[in-house]
Amino acid sequence: MRIDYHTHHERCGHAVGKLEEYVQRGVEIGLSQIGLSDHMPLLHVDPAQYYPEMAMPMDELPRYVEECFSLKERYRGQIDVRVGLEGDYIEGWETEIRAIIERYPWDYVIGSVHFLGEWDITDFRQTHHWEGKDILEVYRQYYDAVSKAAATGMYDIMGHTDVIKRFGYVPSTEQTEERISLENAALQAIAKSGCAMELNASGISKPCAEMFPSRRMLTEAIRLGIPLTMGSDAHDPMKLGDYLPEAEALLHELGCTEVAVFEGRHRSFIPLNV
Repeated sequence: MRIDYHTHHERCGHAVGKLEEYVQRGVEIGLSQIGLSDHMPLLHVDPAQYYPEMAMPMDELPRYVEECFSLKERYRGQIDVRVGLEGDYIEGWETEIRAIIERYPWDYVIGSVHFLGEWDITDFRQTHHWEGKDILEVYRQYYDAVSKAAATGMYDIMGHTDVIKRFGYVPSTEQTEERISLENAALQAIAKSGCAMELNASGISKPCAEMFPSRRMLTEAIRLGIPLTMGSDAHDPMKLGDYLPEAEALLHELGCTEVAVFEGRHRSFIPLNV
């Protein structure tokens, strides 16, 4: 069985393709399950004043959910469609985030840290914010947010756990020990929370040229017993499943034999496709 639990489509503004095109592509490439997991609408910034094309408008959220469930029924027997959401964690906005999560019958919710305040650290248009920053201090803020996100209990899967490295900004070699300590503390928080973590293959195509999380973090996650799932983070139907064979091979090499899947926010496991 092969799965892809992290996808985006045209409603978010920075992806292309309709939801059904992703489902059809999933059938074409032989996925057993496809997770539809578009971005939660922006809450803590005014979409009209912020960078454009960041997330679906709030009034599109119910339409997104309705379409996802319609596709789940329409393609039953061809591919298992899982209805998800990538729900940003933003400190201080937990009540509003939880309200969105509890409003709909998701199969799963990915908890991702994109924002440190109003800075989206994953947006190529905002890399100028790194200028003059103490990189290690930014890493401290980021991993603190990851730990707090896991502790909320709102999420089923922690997303692209070390995405802070995306654009190649990393602490100095002399600071490697502290960086590892920050990463490990976040992994321990995820393990304590009981939620799963994704191996997000998309990092291979980014400046960091490495999956999220790194091999070292993945090894530690397996040691801690954190359940793992996988996603391509595709923003184009033709990129669905990209680098997942490499992700599967890495998991197999590290001794992982199964991956987590979700329905109705209940977790189960299927054998790793190798």
